[in-house]
Amino acid sequence: MPLILSSEAQMVRDTALDFFKERAPITALRKLRDSNDPDGFSRGLWREMADLGWTGFLVPEDHGGTDFGLVGLAQVMEAAGRTLAASPLVSTALVGASAIALAGSEDQKADHLPALVSGERILALALEEGSRHQPHHIASKAEKRGGGYRLNGQKTFVLDGHVADVLIVVARTSGGPGDRDGITLFLVPRDAPGVTRLRTIMIDSRNAARITLDNVQVSADAVLGRIDGGADTLDRVLDRARACLAAEMLGSAAEAFERTVQYLKDRKQFGVAIGTFQVLKHRAAQMFCEVEITRSAVAAACSALDEHSNDAAVLAVLAKEKANDTLDLCGNEGVQMHGGIGMTDEHEIGFFMKRARVARATFGETAFCRDRYATLMGY
Repeated sequence: MPLILSSEAQMVRDTALDFFKERAPITALRKLRDSNDPDGFSRGLWREMADLGWTGFLVPEDHGGTDFGLVGLAQVMEAAGRTLAASPLVSTALVGASAIALAGSEDQKADHLPALVSGERILALALEEGSRHQPHHIASKAEKRGGGYRLNGQKTFVLDGHVADVLIVVARTSGGPGDRDGITLFLVPRDAPGVTRLRTIMIDSRNAARITLDNVQVSADAVLGRIDGGADTLDRVLDRARACLAAEMLGSAAEAFERTVQYLKDRKQFGVAIGTFQVLKHRAAQMFCEVEITRSAVAAACSALDEHSNDAAVLAVLAKEKANDTLDLCGNEGVQMHGGIGMTDEHEIGFFMKRARVARATFGETAFCRDRYATLMGY
């Protein structure tokens, strides 16, 4: 399992770092927030990402992608994390592309993937139904009606849900909440009668929505994958999502750490830089160690998923668990060591702490990740 980037992946990394630094700095996120932008991201910037090919890294070449893999996409995600760039990368290029590429029929792939790669179509996974990540705890119903299905239920914390052109709805066709069997995925157009979307403003200024499904009628062709067997697809998609989101969180943690170290060098107290104080050296050293451990965990997880290794699921949830704790640490310590200015909205370091709160809850908080890790390991 290589932990050193190939020349192609390194080129992607360098391009992405320059792109987000120049085209999507934190000031761009602040502008989106302060102007209450109706989309919550720049569509022009999203088209530029598509032109660079990033939206097609998980899409087969037959459908307009490059099939470059998760290691490549992770480089883009990490670079985006450094500037906290708001975009549909997670919802569409990662989760949406994975779901359709892994489980879609040929017609579904031909319909959605080329439009996704071109940046013309945004997808969103409508999964969560409670306050915590419980991917198999699905109460939303999909009942057989004529030649199709009727969907009823409510979804929360749907990333990019209010701007998505297509929703990937996770519903129950049999069994009860908590059962792994009986889950089915459906592709639901944004304008389907009975779909209500309410945008929610999160603390990190990112997009999410509450989705209500009220007797939404879809055809049998809307089924993504196998009836009652959607958990298999969902688990594979979420493994990818956790690993690549961990890459984004790694970028945010590394940036928060580096900004904090620079502040320790610049800030003077009693005539000397506060970075010379031993206690602050120790805290900075801990941040550095945790960032580097997380980097190794992310690299191992993405490589294992690309190689279809037997331990890919274990490594993916391990990477997310580690990224949760590392970004939390770097976000909190960054604010603390900046002192009073770190608590102000005018200073950017606080944005990393806010992002940590939301990213940690996405696709599994630390407790969920540890429980899944233990289960996968046979405990």
